[in-house]
Amino acid sequence: MSRTSRKRISRRRFVGDVATGLSFTIVPRHVLGRGFVAPSDKLNIACIGVGGMGANDVRGVGKTENIYALCDVDDRQAAQSLTAFPLAKRFKDFRVMLDKEGKNIDAVTVSTPDHTHTVAGMMAMKLGKHTRIQKPLARTLWEVKQLEEAARKYKVATQMGNQGHAEEGTRLIREWVEAGAIGTVREIQLWTNRPIWPQALERPLDEFYTPSTLDWDLWLGPAPARPYHPAYAPFKWRGWWDFGTGALGDIACHSMDASFWALDLGYPTRIEAESTKLFSETAPACSRITYSFAAKGSRPAVQVVWRDGSLYPPRPKEITDPAAWPFDTSGQLWIGDSGKLVAGIYGESPRLLDAAKQAEITAHPVAQKYPRTEGVYAEWIAACKGGTPAGSNIPDHSGPLTEMVLLGNLAVRTAQPIDVNPQTGDVLTAGIPTEYLRPQYRQGWSW
Repeated sequence: MSRTSRKRISRRRFVGDVATGLSFTIVPRHVLGRGFVAPSDKLNIACIGVGGMGANDVRGVGKTENIYALCDVDDRQAAQSLTAFPLAKRFKDFRVMLDKEGKNIDAVTVSTPDHTHTVAGMMAMKLGKHTRIQKPLARTLWEVKQLEEAARKYKVATQMGNQGHAEEGTRLIREWVEAGAIGTVREIQLWTNRPIWPQALERPLDEFYTPSTLDWDLWLGPAPARPYHPAYAPFKWRGWWDFGTGALGDIACHSMDASFWALDLGYPTRIEAESTKLFSETAPACSRITYSFAAKGSRPAVQVVWRDGSLYPPRPKEITDPAAWPFDTSGQLWIGDSGKLVAGIYGESPRLLDAAKQAEITAHPVAQKYPRTEGVYAEWIAACKGGTPAGSNIPDHSGPLTEMVLLGNLAVRTAQPIDVNPQTGDVLTAGIPTEYLRPQYRQGWSW
């Protein structure tokens, strides 16, 4: 091999070539040594929201790539990530970070509360940065559509943080179902112990000092102004409609993922919801939501039933001990005309309820039909470097999945059935408040 052919190109040119569709060259791993990644091959990643789940995302992408910048509005929440990556540039305002350091950043992770996902994601994609956004992609249907369109327009590698889509269990479920292990599927039951945060609340009126470590105005971001209160942050924001999407938005992008993918569900035709008492600003304590999907191709009509608040579906007859049901606080039950299977909310640990059939499929596994991945972070990083798009990329999978999930919240919040055009996802039911579909951002938070 000549000296010219062995010469490494810079990381900046490498990433630029990927973005413009040009060919590129990297040093083979066997030349560098097992497990070694050349600095020129590493992405410069900026992470927005680096506490809580964001800390996991920072660690996940930081295993192989360069954490170039960390951004969080709360120094206390961010402390773990700031300590782990002391050389990273530090910011509180992602708008400033992207404006100042955009030319040096290749990819961005967004792990903020739901209400800031869209603004941060749109700003990153408009700059041509590969973008990973935690689930759900956004609070409202309009915002999800904006992210889908931006991902297509700017041709960046995207991914939503529903990690189960990249794992073995979800692939096994699809392969088993397509092999006829439980026959034709017409019903799926989902349940969760969420909310595990307070909701079904009125707005608190007592006053608190804002913690010195927190920039409350930046935390609010595009959301309407209100005084700081520990009922919102950290973590408790999920149940407040201005900031989160309740238990459905939190978990359904995980537990509905396998059925959405394996059965090609698309948009439902009708959604009906039942719930405990409704509150104007927060999600209810408990709800049951029934999604009806019309027949599609060779697949018959399917009904998907969601339960939260530790409301569980009836025990399948195959499980004879009442104390053994449910098998976990959250999970999924697939009902076919010749069998049933259960799995965790991420699609993990699937098993057939017929012991003989499970023994058979264990002894004689179904042929692998869908490629396995090295994990959710490795999958996105490979896509950023010109590889196959991540399975849960925004335009093809996670965008439509999030739309389907968020439609359920309209049925909950309005306490009425929601009819949907199954081809376009357009809401056909009249009278839905505009702010449920498209938020009004505070000044300075548009893109």
